[in-house]
Amino acid sequence: MTGLASAIRTLAVTAAAGLLAVTGAVVSPAPPASATPEPKAPPEFVSLASVDRTIVQEMRYTTAHNFVGEPIDGYRQPLCILTRPAAEALHRAQLRLLARGYTLKVYDCYRPQRAVDHFVRWAKDLADERMKKEFYPDVDKSRLFADGYIAEKSGHSRGSTVDLTIVRLPALPARAYVPGEKLVECYAPQKERFPDNSVDMGTGYDCFDTLSHTDDPRIQGAQRANRQLLKGVLAEQGFVNLPEEWWHFTFKPEPFPSTFFDFPVARRSVAGH
Repeated sequence: MTGLASAIRTLAVTAAAGLLAVTGAVVSPAPPASATPEPKAPPEFVSLASVDRTIVQEMRYTTAHNFVGEPIDGYRQPLCILTRPAAEALHRAQLRLLARGYTLKVYDCYRPQRAVDHFVRWAKDLADERMKKEFYPDVDKSRLFADGYIAEKSGHSRGSTVDLTIVRLPALPARAYVPGEKLVECYAPQKERFPDNSVDMGTGYDCFDTLSHTDDPRIQGAQRANRQLLKGVLAEQGFVNLPEEWWHFTFKPEPFPSTFFDFPVARRSVAGH
């Protein structure tokens, strides 16, 4: 039976070839396999705005105002995405701050792995120092990995880590960054560094400097009080601060403590959640 089946297949191919020769028909190539669909977020993820619309969002990595100097891979739209428990905990912290005349402002929330990969590529390109003057003025770029400022994995990619600050109400709009404008050190006095509508935390966001350590003893007075206010309000809701970055907090326990996601930061990623 096997020999007969093979013969029949051969005849069929030969006949088709003969028909093509007579008719001049052209066989269209098989359509290419469809592209792999963009990954979506698991149902445990939500847009922060769907939980709390009062929290200010200034998503830095959709813009050129960051240590790389250009929009970062994977940030399609300027919105904060988090796991639902983290978003709900932020909402509770926001209620506490609103009662005191403040609001939270987020700079970064969930971060896709492709964005982390972008950071790594940039860090390895020692010639690209276009944003050094503002974000890492006293750190040699060759030291970014060794000093812990850049890593190949980020807790942000697990979905329960957020970078944020506090803004006094009423929240005035923050000025947009103009690519190519004069840069000022991120640890300069607040009136001199890039204008931000937040309270004075002693440094700007993403400042690669030991002055960004939450409890650095050189940070005193109102700056220290502002850091402690942010840390205290978030700690009450289950957030743990990264000691090296006053702005960096992770909600505990994390729903995904060992999973690093790569869906893009876009509304479609959490549509229907």
